Parts: sequence; structure tokens; C-alpha cells
Amino acid sequence: MRSEQYGPDLTPPWKRTVPVPEVAAERDLVVEEVETGFCGAVVRCEKTAEGLTVTLEDRRGKHRVFPMVPRGFLLDGRPVTLVRPAAAAAPTGPARTASGSLAVPGARARVARESRIYVEGRHDAELVERVWGDDLRIEGVVVEYLEGIDDLPAIVAAFAPGEGRRLGVLVDHLLPGTKEHRIAAQVTGSAVLVVGHPFIDIWQAVKPASVGIPGWPDVPYEEEWKQGICRRLGWPVDTPAAWKRILASVNSYKDLEPALLGKVEELIDFVTGGQE
Repeated sequence: MRSEQYGPDLTPPWKRTVPVPEVAAERDLVVEEVETGFCGAVVRCEKTAEGLTVTLEDRRGKHRVFPMVPRGFLLDGRPVTLVRPAAAAAPTGPARTASGSLAVPGARARVARESRIYVEGRHDAELVERVWGDDLRIEGVVVEYLEGIDDLPAIVAAFAPGEGRRLGVLVDHLLPGTKEHRIAAQVTGSAVLVVGHPFIDIWQAVKPASVGIPGWPDVPYEEEWKQGICRRLGWPVDTPAAWKRILASVNSYKDLEPALLGKVEELIDFVTGGQE
């Protein structure tokens, strides 16, 4: 005989598995892994030979990889099963580059112009390439880096700017009264445009939210800035690794501060103006 209490299922209620909700493992979703108690934000989901895995990042920047098993995580203290997020729908409008401009499918890089854009360092050049690279290749604009601007007057003189040979320069921390401001004033002319952003370093031009931090910490003047940033964020004091992490968080112009966006666009317009 079947118990009316149990119905057609003879499993006692206290032995039945209670279903838990499935939650898409979207980036930045914060969960806790039930076995280890590791709590962190979702960084990515991957398909491996062993199955689906999810990478979590805790508040100190530590990453750990876990299998996406049923009931394997807690969300707001409640068990959930993480599932792979649905693939994003293909865009219906015109494709755009990382800078937000309309993409030109199949376009070939233009032969480089004589005009150039100079930036202070390698990190600056890599960030400009990541966001504006497609546009620069179509326009035929080469970006080079200076390793600081102390020798900028000599570099400009050697470049010999003039008609059809313009030079644009992007400077960090270009504020009135600074060394950078005085040097910029020495070289600015009809064929040379020096613009700058207010940030101590190009790292700060990346929005903190894109990097996954609440804000860029203050570092005392006497301390090396990039190392100080790493220490205060709980990252290993490894500048190349830190920059790699920051750069990887930039997917488009939306990840950059407006104070940088406008200046780079201004330089591109300047060095391409009247040069068809």
C-alpha cells in the first residue's frame, strides 16, 4: 500500500532533494563556494576537459577556479547551481570599433603618414592601441612612446614638424605650474599639439569599476606610485603583472575616463587634419 502522506513518491519528505535555483554565472556576480568557503566575484566561465569551471576573484585579488557542480555555491547565503551564461545576441546595428566609431569591415591599413602621435610610455601606447588601434590603422597614424618628456624639445626639433608633418603629444599629469606644463609650452606650435590628462599615470585613466576596485588609492609623494598602488590594493608588487591585469579590463572606450578620451580624439583629429 502507498501512504497518502507520501503520495506516489515513496521517498520520505526529509530525504527528498530540494531543488535549488540555477543562476547564470555572469561576470561580477559574488558567490561563496560551499566546500571551501571561498567568496569572490565571477571573473570568467570556461569549458575544460573536466567540465565547466568558474573563476572567482576575492577582495584581495586572489583567483581560484571551481567546478560548476549542482548546489556548489551560495548566493546571499542560499544554495544555487551556477550555469553558463547565455551567449550574447549578435548585434543588429552596425559594428563599432573599441573607440566607438563605425567599423569598416575588410579595410586595409593605410600607408603610414609622416605625422605621428607620441605618448609618454609603453603603457600609454598599449592603452591607445587597445582602444583606438583600428582607427589609427585606417588613418595611417603611428603611435610612438618617449619614456618621459624631459627630452621632448630635442625630439620635436629632430622630428622637424611642418606642413604635412604634424606631431601630437599626449602627456601625463599636464597641469599648470608643473614641469610637464613648462616643457609643453616650449614646443607647442602650428604643427605641434601637446595635450594632457590630469592623472598621475595612465593607469588612473582606466575606470576603477572596470578594474574591479572601489577607486585608485592615494599614494604619498615619496613612495613609488605604481608599487604603492599594488600594495594598497593587495596585489603583488609586480608592475608588469599589475598593468597586464589593468589593460585586460579595458574592452572599449567605456572603460576609460572622459578626461582621456577627449584628448586622444583631439590628437587624432590634429595629426590627420588636412592630410588626405
